[in-house]
Amino acid sequence: MAPAQDETRTGLIYGASAYLLWGLFPLYWPLLEPAGTIEILAERMAWSCVVMLVVLRFTGGLGGVRRIIANRVQFRYLAAAAVIITFNWGTYIYGVNTHHVVETSLGYFINPLFTITLGVVVLRERLRRMQWIAVAIGALAVIVIAVDYGRPPWIALVLATSFGLYGFCKKQAAAGAADSMIVETGVQLIPALIAISVIGAQGNLVFGTRLPTSLLLAGTGVITVIPLLFFAAGTRRLPLSIVGLLQYLAPVLQFSIGVGVRHEHLPTAEWVGFVLVWVALIVLTIDGLRTQRSNKLAEAAEAIAV
Repeated sequence: MAPAQDETRTGLIYGASAYLLWGLFPLYWPLLEPAGTIEILAERMAWSCVVMLVVLRFTGGLGGVRRIIANRVQFRYLAAAAVIITFNWGTYIYGVNTHHVVETSLGYFINPLFTITLGVVVLRERLRRMQWIAVAIGALAVIVIAVDYGRPPWIALVLATSFGLYGFCKKQAAAGAADSMIVETGVQLIPALIAISVIGAQGNLVFGTRLPTSLLLAGTGVITVIPLLFFAAGTRRLPLSIVGLLQYLAPVLQFSIGVGVRHEHLPTAEWVGFVLVWVALIVLTIDGLRTQRSNKLAEAAEAIAV
């Protein structure tokens, strides 16, 4: 097998593994009960920092982290990313443990559409016609679901918005995966320890009271870091178009768990909303593949002309 093909295959394994693990998260969070959302979130933040310190111990130390801290622009973007992803994690844990798994999956389905909108609003990017069509269909889907709920699907919207903004901050920071992750979890550590201390002072801390749950709470650091490292390894080896297709694995799996395992009921209007979202994503994917193909043909023609 050619080196390029071998790299692509390795990238597919890493990328698919990351998204499949993220897709299985709805099965993990209920195991942490009776711990509440705030404790689970705080434990995840604290243990993620611990795991990242161990990872960096074997991957080059803290040199990259020191450079980020010395660079005010990078550090500010990553500090903002840490705050934003905290809201994302907390909302997701709350959604899963309050039996809204399907709605959490909707958040990650509409995330690509929000990211495109963010590019237009913040970066002044210009959209192609099919991208506008996809965004319009996605907006219609949210309206349909909101009318059925009698309210906007807040969990989905917060997840889509926060993850989109998180990706924007990470892109602007342009830092290495492991180094940026330790900075983010370092920013989260103090608030996490304060939250754990307050919950403990109130006598409501679950960690340390029962061994199985305590081990699972400590495991939140591992299950947070591993897919992120897989994702970083995969994206380095894969074209952006393939990464774009792989990202749908997680919400598809989450949706399947919500309907098939957690037996969440979906009225007809919600099915219509989800179908519209899937149509929007198909339009977006086709447009992305066509654009990539056109760019490759243009590059090939330019190379021949030269």
